[in-house]
Amino acid sequence: MAHLGCAGNFSDDELLEAGRGVMLEEARAIEASASRFGSELVQAGRLIASCSGRVVVSGLGKSGHVARKTAATLASLGTPAFFLHATEASHGDLGMVCPDDVGLLISNSGETAEVISLLPYFRRIGATVICMSGNASSTLAQNSDVFLDVGVEREADPLRLAPTSSTAVQMAVGDALAGITASLRNLKPEDFALNHPGGILGRRLLLRVSDLMGSGDDLPVTKLGATVRDALFEITSKGYGATVVVDADETLRGIFTDGDLRRLLERRGVGAMDLPVDDGMTKNPRVVSPDKLATEATRIMEQLEISVLVVAEGDRPVGIVHLHEILKAGVS
Repeated sequence: MAHLGCAGNFSDDELLEAGRGVMLEEARAIEASASRFGSELVQAGRLIASCSGRVVVSGLGKSGHVARKTAATLASLGTPAFFLHATEASHGDLGMVCPDDVGLLISNSGETAEVISLLPYFRRIGATVICMSGNASSTLAQNSDVFLDVGVEREADPLRLAPTSSTAVQMAVGDALAGITASLRNLKPEDFALNHPGGILGRRLLLRVSDLMGSGDDLPVTKLGATVRDALFEITSKGYGATVVVDADETLRGIFTDGDLRRLLERRGVGAMDLPVDDGMTKNPRVVSPDKLATEATRIMEQLEISVLVVAEGDRPVGIVHLHEILKAGVS
């Protein structure tokens, strides 16, 4: 990495080289850390996966920021976890820690006083302690159940002083633990979506056709034998650009869309309005069941190049779903 010092004029190429150098230095530190780990990483992952309480992640300073992110990643992947501020802990917040919890304590030096002060409490209540530290001989490492060596040869900043490579490794190890735990718990995309109902993935994996379809009084229905004019009234009043066509027993017989209407008018002129809807409807339309994912309905409509689907249970229509409604809900 090119060292630029604290002040001066530099070309764009020099600055780009410096920036890339920081990233590459951090990448090398992570690679070295990954190759160094053995059974201790698996042991830590198994302890977290088998935890019947929560994972309590704590640190101070830059390690505290890493701890907060690690707790968020664990929770995101289905492992109950929270961040415990190392300073606030000794002023009452330790009351949130329970014997069934697992502590994940992060300190590069392994001697951060505020983090060390948490150890007696964890030990007294019998909670397991995993630590990340760059010093195997430190107080934190020596008093933990599992020691994860996150030491680095050097920091990546120009002065070799700011926590850069060290925090990058800490972050990577936290992600590794979250990944191991998710694998051990056999986490599926649907499980992930349950923790992210407000996100795009949550909408894609949780929303079903029944959540978006028009049903009951909102379902446009026309009887077999009714006129095209009657069908047009249903189409315009319900706003789906189509109406399902049923027989006297409410059995699905077809669908009549605004596209079918245009084609019928082109063939028969204005007189088409008095024809039976049977003459212009699409028979045996493709249907989708209400319990299918909305993404499945989208796939069908895109495949058939249509914008509306009949929702049916057996041969009975129970709803109608429009592509625009699905897209508006954030499902693609």
